[in-house]
Amino acid sequence: MSDAPPANTRRAPSARAVIGDDPALRAAYGLCRRRTREQDPAEYALIQLVPAALRPACWALWAAANALDDLGDDRTAPAAGRAARVEEWITALHRELPTGTSPDPIRHALVDTAARWRLDLSELHGAMVQVQDDTHGRHFADWAAWRTWGRDNLLPWFGQVRTLFDRAGVPVALRLDARETYEEFLDGVRLTDILTDLSADLAQGDLLLPDEALKPYPGAADDLAQRRWSPAVAALVTQLTGLARQWVTQDGLGRGMHPGPATVLHTMAALLCAQLDAIGSAGPALLRRPPRPALHARTRILVPARARAALAWSLTPLTVPPARPAGHGSPLPADRTARTRTFRPPPPHPGCHRPPDIPPGRLPAHVAVIMDGNGRWAQQRGLPRHEGHRAGAAAVREVVHGALDIGLRHLTLYTFSTENWHRDPQEVDAILDLLRREVVDDPFRDLDVRQRWHGRTGRLPPDLADLLHLRERSTRARTGLTLTMCIDYGGRDELTRTAAALARRARAGHLDPDLIGEEDFARHLPHPDMPDVDLLWRTGNEQRTSNFLPWHTVYAELHFTPDLWPDTDRRHLWQAITTYTHRQRRHGTAPMGIPGGPVSR
Repeated sequence: MSDAPPANTRRAPSARAVIGDDPALRAAYGLCRRRTREQDPAEYALIQLVPAALRPACWALWAAANALDDLGDDRTAPAAGRAARVEEWITALHRELPTGTSPDPIRHALVDTAARWRLDLSELHGAMVQVQDDTHGRHFADWAAWRTWGRDNLLPWFGQVRTLFDRAGVPVALRLDARETYEEFLDGVRLTDILTDLSADLAQGDLLLPDEALKPYPGAADDLAQRRWSPAVAALVTQLTGLARQWVTQDGLGRGMHPGPATVLHTMAALLCAQLDAIGSAGPALLRRPPRPALHARTRILVPARARAALAWSLTPLTVPPARPAGHGSPLPADRTARTRTFRPPPPHPGCHRPPDIPPGRLPAHVAVIMDGNGRWAQQRGLPRHEGHRAGAAAVREVVHGALDIGLRHLTLYTFSTENWHRDPQEVDAILDLLRREVVDDPFRDLDVRQRWHGRTGRLPPDLADLLHLRERSTRARTGLTLTMCIDYGGRDELTRTAAALARRARAGHLDPDLIGEEDFARHLPHPDMPDVDLLWRTGNEQRTSNFLPWHTVYAELHFTPDLWPDTDRRHLWQAITTYTHRQRRHGTAPMGIPGGPVSR
């Protein structure tokens, strides 16, 4: 039997073939490769596990992230100077993206990667700006603040790698069905990095650990500031290495994933554990120099990983963009790359109606809407129910525009409930397809709208969950309207999950069950920063709250209207808000001037 490959199998191109013949581009990618190999051997080893055609893009992404960090950490310049350099680097990148080239070799490789693989680097803007903000120092009161900081920095870069695999045609990219598992893994990556770089950070006066982690070890913070190894520091390091190990060795990290990326992820976890072993055994030397795992430990992990990765990729046909002729750019469209801090106003109402003039102090801070009546709207017109949902999507855009017009800060929409899974499967599929198209179209991309998703994370199609996470990350820095879409959401489910989170904290000894109060409960909600609802509005002539935001709506004013949701436009929102301003909200207190008046809310 011949050992020759089948006729329809072709050899994947090498990294050199993908880059092409442009000498400047070859030099740019070569610099990124050297920087990666010299400054982070573990990351370089992981990149060697991906197909050769994808490696230059990974080198460019890593080198760009590291170049920004180096600018932010360069203590030869004052904080203001470092912040200015980071801002200049970011501004130059956004200016160069439409041209397809850059005089800076690392940005040149990054710009080429974006053009070649059709990556939207505007999704990195928030993470890049965070590096600029970090130049002024960071302090974290608790793990929640620390996690937000770490995830805001890491998730966008990992998202670019995931998109890179998608573009190459890998059936299952770097995604996980359970968002919490993935993000907790990245928490472990961040904590391992912080422990590894502890000596360098302390030399610069930085301690990137939350007060909540330091509090159980009195004196540890002062000892670390003096770079003094003590029993408190030793106990703290032991606790943190154990926590990091728990985060990076979770079950199911690669479940449902293509074996190529799964091998990369499992190898990354193994290398992190080897690094944590080195941290745990370093002792006082941890405060003097970064620990490194022994060569034999890395070899024991990497040799079988290379064999598994080679086999996985040999069986996987890839979609690889062709090399570009030397001297020819391939810029991205400007609207995909340009990132600006200014936003356009919402389009005017089709009838040129303007919002009522309501003083900001009288506006509700948070309006929540049960968008009822899509199916009935369609049935009244002899249409299938999914046409009602399509018309309802247009009403969503109208109401969001109206919220921006009137200056509303928070708008939460009940989009798909946990109970909606019981509907006809065809209708459920139509709703999910519509949601997918709306998120892809991103009708609010040019508006100052921060988009969030509230609901369960494990039951939605993974591609839809990825898109929702992407919108959250790419709009996180916006400060206008916060639009929360409740998808696969149920109020009782939210309360149950919050109670479980409290139970875990109590079991770990972080909370006294007898002292748990409302503030503790609120801090463990899936979105603890979501304000209470001031106005709950339901369309469709029904008068019930339907398991929607029970914790947040306890003092909400209720407003029910007969119109079916697809017939709604921004004027209905303005009318609901106007009605709200005419009500007297007392939250259980007696009306002014009526001593002993009836209890009223």
